[in-house]
Amino acid sequence: MDLEGLESYISSNLRLFISMAAGLIVFIGVIAVSVFFINVRGAEQTMVPNVQGYDLTSALIELQVKELYPRIQLRYTQSSADKGLILEQNPPPGQIVRAGRRIHLVVSQGAIVNTVENYVGRNIEDVRIELYSLLAAHTFSAGGIMGTQPITLREPLMFEFSSEPAGTILQQRPEPGTSITGPTLLELVVSRGDEHTVTRIPNLVDLGFTDTLEQIGLSGIDFEFSVRQAQSGERPGTIVAQDPPGDTLTVTSTRVFITMTFPDNLPENHVFGVFTFDMAANPYPLLTRLESIRPDGERQRLLTVQYPGGRLTVPYIAPPGTVLVLYMLNREIHRETIF
Repeated sequence: MDLEGLESYISSNLRLFISMAAGLIVFIGVIAVSVFFINVRGAEQTMVPNVQGYDLTSALIELQVKELYPRIQLRYTQSSADKGLILEQNPPPGQIVRAGRRIHLVVSQGAIVNTVENYVGRNIEDVRIELYSLLAAHTFSAGGIMGTQPITLREPLMFEFSSEPAGTILQQRPEPGTSITGPTLLELVVSRGDEHTVTRIPNLVDLGFTDTLEQIGLSGIDFEFSVRQAQSGERPGTIVAQDPPGDTLTVTSTRVFITMTFPDNLPENHVFGVFTFDMAANPYPLLTRLESIRPDGERQRLLTVQYPGGRLTVPYIAPPGTVLVLYMLNREIHRETIF
């Protein structure tokens, strides 16, 4: 290649290089501008709502509607009446911010506990719930652990017979008004109820077991079922004997032994059985409930009774796959599936 041809070759390739470089610069510029406008348009703005004075749940719903997110701080106040309410917020209401911003909320924990309350005359289960709530308030706050529980209930509780209703707190130590200077152990004496309270045993003979369970719930008697085949003159699926007999006056703690016969003519695809569960003995009868959840989701309450504990026996007729759920004081303690 002569000198003139070489110069022509270099000149043409130089123009090509310059054109490609210019095109690349333009392409990068277009991408940068596009990203800029996408980001600008994506940063949607919203107005901060006024949630001061709201309870925490309502405040969170208001923020969610505005696509804002909370950052929560807990604070004690002088009054227990404002527990759970929003005391402060930042940014203030009415300010325009980006969607997705975190809003700082100060939430009241109520008054700090510095003296022992008067628990005498109250129900022990209500006090348990209150002390559990107090534990939750003193254990967690935004960002970490706040400290230990100021008041702990001593277990097991002490019980004694009393004319006060069962479950009523009779005595406490420390005394009401005692200053709390550190972790405090609360000792309670709780009523078992009147030792000599009597009840009239309902007459259950000839009732079906569903009606019998209803009568047990109304009367609150202690009970235990057994089942056998119907004999001559006895109707299947009914109560044929009870001990003590109906209309007997006896102390409330007396267990009534109920004998029923196996039912016949069961609905199609249903089975008969007796739910049996050995519960811990309670110092006094507690609200107990047994429910069934059928395979189609239908729920049915089989029994509600104040029950002292021990062996619980409840007849049922239900389709296989039904789940039986046992509750005590509205807390589930056992479930099983019928096969």
